[in-house]
Amino acid sequence: MRTHHCNEIRDFHIDQAVTLIGWVNSARDHGGVIFIDLRDREGLTQCVFHPDENPEVSALSHTLREEDVVQVTGRVSKRLEGSENAKIATGAIEIVATGLTIVNKADVLPFQLDKELSNEDLRMKYRYLDLRRPRMNKNIRQRSVITSAARRYLDDSGFYEIETPILSNPTPEGARDFLVPSRLNPGRFYALPQAPQQYKQLLMVAGMEKYFQIARCFRDEDLRADRQPEFTQIDIEASFVNQNDIIGLVEGLLGSMFKAGLGIDVPASFPRMTYADAMDIYGSDKPDTRFEMKITDLADVFATTEFKIFRGILDGGGVVRAINAKGFAIITTGQMNRLNEIAVQAGLPVKNLAFIKLENGEYKSPLWKIFTDSEKANVVDKLDLAEGDIVFFAAGSRDSVSTILGRVRSECAVMMELNNDSTKFNFLWVVDFPLLAHDEETGHWAAVHHPFTRPHPDDIAKLEAGDYANVRAVAYDVVLNGYELGGGSIRIHEKELQAQMFSVLGVGPEEQQIKFGHLLDAFRFGAPPHGGLALGLDRIAMLVAGEDSIREVIAFPKNNKGADLMAHSPCQIEHKLLREVYVQSTYKDPKLAAEKAAVQ
Repeated sequence: MRTHHCNEIRDFHIDQAVTLIGWVNSARDHGGVIFIDLRDREGLTQCVFHPDENPEVSALSHTLREEDVVQVTGRVSKRLEGSENAKIATGAIEIVATGLTIVNKADVLPFQLDKELSNEDLRMKYRYLDLRRPRMNKNIRQRSVITSAARRYLDDSGFYEIETPILSNPTPEGARDFLVPSRLNPGRFYALPQAPQQYKQLLMVAGMEKYFQIARCFRDEDLRADRQPEFTQIDIEASFVNQNDIIGLVEGLLGSMFKAGLGIDVPASFPRMTYADAMDIYGSDKPDTRFEMKITDLADVFATTEFKIFRGILDGGGVVRAINAKGFAIITTGQMNRLNEIAVQAGLPVKNLAFIKLENGEYKSPLWKIFTDSEKANVVDKLDLAEGDIVFFAAGSRDSVSTILGRVRSECAVMMELNNDSTKFNFLWVVDFPLLAHDEETGHWAAVHHPFTRPHPDDIAKLEAGDYANVRAVAYDVVLNGYELGGGSIRIHEKELQAQMFSVLGVGPEEQQIKFGHLLDAFRFGAPPHGGLALGLDRIAMLVAGEDSIREVIAFPKNNKGADLMAHSPCQIEHKLLREVYVQSTYKDPKLAAEKAAVQ
């Protein structure tokens, strides 16, 4: 239906006859001469309809409006001098139309496609229109480009692309499963996979050695800007590898994706930081290292303090630490209230953060008059406190202080716009995660990553001795600008060690056999050492596109309530269909109840 796309024609096509098809991006009437910008996914071409060139075609062009689908035949001509448009690739030429076919008329649009729209629900309802906008077209194109680059890289590295089941069993991945009733097996359910974890390990037992998959994953959890109920990850597993092998592979993979998507070269290798250091320095296991504002320990400053609060915490084995938000002494009352709210949510036991700020040569803080002259001098020196700075303090257990100051640091960065540079890419590996975390509510131990993660070889004795809090994992996360791009580990491949790990997590022998018998049985038959990693494709695409929500790089996302407003999903299911899969709903919709009551 066309000879060229709308971003293809150049000077060397002048005097050629061409046919284009696409949407009317805009239409302008200049004294009876109609100019339209014709658009397809590749770009724009200006088409001109002269009354004296073809009166019938010109008359028809007067009926055009935005988003009509039209086919234009004409001759390529050089634009008049001074009328060129340097903003578009086809800006030196235009098509003098000799033929026009209106393929489909468009109704009045619910919103303008050339303007940003703050009403996200309206965008989701008419997502097929939202995707026509240049920004969204670019985002989806970039996602396709980086996905193709990932496939090429892994294929060139000797990986097989293998699909794993969507209908499976529930897996312990840290979130609720989406359940699917089985009609052929009454009373039984499938679960949609949170990740293909067990299947990819079984593929290693099967001798595939190198597997990858662009995998759809599902988690029934609360949503946020970088989370959806269904998401896509680049899932990788390999046999006969160690941590360095996986890290090197993923560095090359990410390099190829960012080169394809943005045309930039990222470092061949990324810096590494232990989990303990990340929490100590940044208060986060996915720190944004584009800015400083590091957490500073003040135990030596207050080693002999007589300030009762600090004295009691330090004597009890706690810490006193602080961050300097340089240049942020101009903080507003609203911003300070927000920081206090975040600190309390993170575990601050009092309502307000302790602070000191230096403004107009004056130290402003209730704490300042409590500190001794020596303590004041040491605080100023150690935190590099200068005019215009504000320092935030936290005291308590090491873990709680790290979490509080980490959250405050991140929010300060947002307020100070320190993390707005979407052209700076600070990659980082966080390694040596703890293997286990203690759940204070249940009193049980839980896997930090998942129960198939291998304990650090130097800490096996601690695991056997029950010193679970100090066992590290051979686990690693790749981080970019405060986002976790992906995480992985070297896996357990021995039946006995895996069974021991399940036992630590409170999964007894009988339950192990029911839930994981297939995996434990597989490990009996010569399971190779193996490990891998899963990258969040949605987050990578978001960062490549310079967006701050993964909804902007997913063609048809759910809104923040997990709903597809365009397709009206989720929806109610007729009783007959539920009965066929042996499901009975106990939920009573208040709207339906009200409607029935009104009718009666």
